[in-house]
Amino acid sequence: MNCCFLLPFILGIPLIWPCFTATEISTTEEVEHPVGSHFRVKRGWMWNQFFVPEERNETNYHIGQLRSDLDNGNNSFQYKLLGAGAGSIFVIDERTGDIYAVQKLDREERSLYTLRAQVIDSTTGRAVEPESEFVIRVSDINDNEPKFLDEPYEAIVPEMSPEGTLVIQVTANDADDPSSGNNARLLYSLLQGQPYFSIEPTTGVIRISTKMDRELQDEYWVIIQAKDMIGLPGALSGTTSVLIKLSDVNDNKPIFKDRLYRFTVSELAPAGTSVGKIMAYDNDIGENAEMDYSIEDDSQTFDIITNNKTQEGIVILKRRVDFEHQNQYRFRANVKNRHVDEKLMEYHVEASTTFIRVQVEDEDEPPVFLVPYYLFEIFEESPHGSFVGMVSAMDPDQRKSPVRYSMTRSKVFSIDDNGTIVTTNPLDREISAWYNLSITATEKSLSIVSGKEKALDNVQQTSAVPVYVQVLNINDHAPEFSEYYDTYVCENAGSGQVIQTISAVDRDESIEDHHFYFNLSREDTKNSSFIIIDNEDNTAVILTNRTGFSLQEEPVFYISVLIADNGIPSLTSTNTLTIHICDCDDHGSTQTCRNKDLMLAMGFRTEVILAILISVMIIFGFIFLILGLKQRRKQPLFPEKGEDFRENIFRYDDEGGGEEDTEAFDIAELRSSTVMRERKPRRTATAEIRSLYRQSLQVGPDSAIFRKFILEKLEEANTDPCAPPFDSLQTYAFEGTGSLAGSLSSLGSAASDQDENYDYLNELGPRFKRLACMFGSAMQSNN
Repeated sequence: MNCCFLLPFILGIPLIWPCFTATEISTTEEVEHPVGSHFRVKRGWMWNQFFVPEERNETNYHIGQLRSDLDNGNNSFQYKLLGAGAGSIFVIDERTGDIYAVQKLDREERSLYTLRAQVIDSTTGRAVEPESEFVIRVSDINDNEPKFLDEPYEAIVPEMSPEGTLVIQVTANDADDPSSGNNARLLYSLLQGQPYFSIEPTTGVIRISTKMDRELQDEYWVIIQAKDMIGLPGALSGTTSVLIKLSDVNDNKPIFKDRLYRFTVSELAPAGTSVGKIMAYDNDIGENAEMDYSIEDDSQTFDIITNNKTQEGIVILKRRVDFEHQNQYRFRANVKNRHVDEKLMEYHVEASTTFIRVQVEDEDEPPVFLVPYYLFEIFEESPHGSFVGMVSAMDPDQRKSPVRYSMTRSKVFSIDDNGTIVTTNPLDREISAWYNLSITATEKSLSIVSGKEKALDNVQQTSAVPVYVQVLNINDHAPEFSEYYDTYVCENAGSGQVIQTISAVDRDESIEDHHFYFNLSREDTKNSSFIIIDNEDNTAVILTNRTGFSLQEEPVFYISVLIADNGIPSLTSTNTLTIHICDCDDHGSTQTCRNKDLMLAMGFRTEVILAILISVMIIFGFIFLILGLKQRRKQPLFPEKGEDFRENIFRYDDEGGGEEDTEAFDIAELRSSTVMRERKPRRTATAEIRSLYRQSLQVGPDSAIFRKFILEKLEEANTDPCAPPFDSLQTYAFEGTGSLAGSLSSLGSAASDQDENYDYLNELGPRFKRLACMFGSAMQSNN
């Protein structure tokens, strides 16, 4: 098919393509044409390109023409357009082959349309030539302004950064064709932000132009403009804003605003007390504003610590102060940043300082002892009133008030107003070798009492000191046996036989080691059947001085042993050693005698233990008996009824006649048959209240039944051991008359109630069982 393509204009220049025959192009190389159009042969059919300018405001504008070289102009050929966009965006004149665009074209939405053309013989309806494919390309015009896609922009840069420091890079995008001239070539510039910032025109990189101080201004708004067509006339532009914040660096040192701080502290304040607060100010923020306080010359009395939350310096006491010793302190305090970079040390060469003056306030202090404790010594057995020692306290205040001394709960020592401690009772080291005393010093204050000046104790100003008294030993206790010796000797014992080894103890305390000397008394030395040998190691042995002993003649020997110590002066004691004669066994052992004594002692102990156990059992039996009797007394008087007897209050609507009731009655009425009194309406005070009626079924039993019931109850009371020691019987013989409510008594009742049925009393429960029995018996007897 020989096609002719006509392009009305490209960028305003009208162009006409010549017609080409399909057979004329047999290769695939591209053929250059004016305005850049080209066509090529592919797979035996022809396709070409139309370049159409975008954004035409009018519709149905002509794009080009398709024409077959077989068309002789007789209108026998029909042209058809096929493919995407055919019929909706592009239409063709079936007779002439002219192609029109019926919609506005936007290259940014679609830049290329591939269509197919076909020529049909209208007389036969057959295709004249095969389909031919061609392309319509939409050419670009500068109709899109640059846009910043990553908005909003925000950057942070350290303050005091040098010139040329990179801040941020902004990038704009132009939807136009970058290959079509300069439509998409952008140029960046600053509309706002000089002289602090600059921007590279082609890259959009923002840099610092001069140093900036965050403390003067901490953020900047920079406006960037991007223009296409490299800024030539007719270019489109877009803008964006960049927020640049300056981060803090430690370029400011803390500074005291006050050159002098004045504080006061009481001389009674303990160590660690807060005296006052100082404050330095730092224009930096965050950790760059953290600071540490210190005192020059390393004060021994005060210290400064930092409050990490408020960055205040807290002046505290390291030790107590004394107004009388020093009433004023003056020292210098420094402050420095805690975190300082080496590059910024030039800003922190000199630390800020301030002066602190602390005035000590005088307080009324309690007396002060000269030493923290006292240690005195005194010999035991010292006489009453012996001097022990002296304590001393003084008033630290300037007025030097007098001091009175006292001692807490001591029966052995006393103290006078001068602080002299003396004994009040004899001392015995063996009972108590140390005494811990507490001496209290109370300040006296002068007061006017009855017009006279008098010194009174100020109980609010007291202090105490411990006093330790050591009782020194004197040799006042003679040595004695270390234990009780139970000595046995056989009847056939020979002379010189060792029967016992003895030792001694001394309760006295000796500077040197104790040494004891053992001897027999003079009488035992001359006439004794035993002798003693001192081993010179604080022990001695007892030996027999003859051969043979008689259990029947002399079963027991008592010898006196003299024991002397090495004290000054030396003390001697006489100790009695009991020696039993024993009928030993064949081996000459005294163990049988020892076992007999042990069994005798154990038998005695067993008897004592049994006696104690029997006594305990008797006591517990007596206690259980008393508890049983008390428990039995708590049982009810009539346990067979299973009812609780207690005081009851009965309320009746009928009342007696009182003084008006003077009518006599016949006692025989009590023994008359059962009668029922007539019903009487109750009188009311108000006519509007409905009358109330009460029916009384009081029955009077005959004397035999009543007497039987009383006798039964009397018998129960007499046989009950837990019953109270009294009987009570209340009898109501008659009731008064004259009551407005009427009487409940059966006396004087006109009508008989012989026909009344009292079986309903059995339905009222066990409490009415007796009544039901009584009334039922009465009715049966009357009937």
